[in-house]
Amino acid sequence: MQALANSKGVQLDALPFIETELIDTIDVQQEIEQTALQYATIAFTSMNGVDAVTYLLNGQIPDWNIYCIGHATRQQVEAYFGEQSISGTADDAAGLAELIIEEEATDEVIFFCGNQRRDELPLALRGAGIDVQEIIVYQTRELQHRVDKIYDAILFFSPSAVNSFFRQNTLPAQTIVFAIGSSTANAVRRYCSNTIITAASPSKKELIEQAIAYF
Repeated sequence: MQALANSKGVQLDALPFIETELIDTIDVQQEIEQTALQYATIAFTSMNGVDAVTYLLNGQIPDWNIYCIGHATRQQVEAYFGEQSISGTADDAAGLAELIIEEEATDEVIFFCGNQRRDELPLALRGAGIDVQEIIVYQTRELQHRVDKIYDAILFFSPSAVNSFFRQNTLPAQTIVFAIGSSTANAVRRYCSNTIITAASPSKKELIEQAIAYF
């Protein structure tokens, strides 16, 4: 991506505003081990969730029906569980919930998530009478810091990063915001009225390419 940016005369600065950490406790390990013994319907809404669960499975490949968000997350799921494990994908949590509800495939979903997970998926599923068991497998911490440089564009890859950024920063009115998905775009709207461009698909690579092409 840096090479592409350079070839277009665009400077890319990567500034972390969050960090994630696996929750590797006995309780979480036992919950995953018990789930691995079931023929279960699973939901992933982030790559971090997949990373945490596959690490704790330690090579065990359970028989799960998996629903997930985004191309990159799907690739991670396929790499570990196999392509046959994918029951459905969507661009955002609302779309994923709608898909699960429409397919009427289960009355219970196990949702592997982080400590700052958003409400859209569990609320929609529970509203449709589907039981949701949430297992928190990673935690997100904010890395707050001031950004004094003025950018033509800012790219956000999660609502958590948006919240962390705006704790100590504001955006000039002319700065264009690129958001990886609708949830991230909605988080930005709570803080500013800048122009927001949402990725055509929830892919970091595609969002960066879209931003470079814009300029």
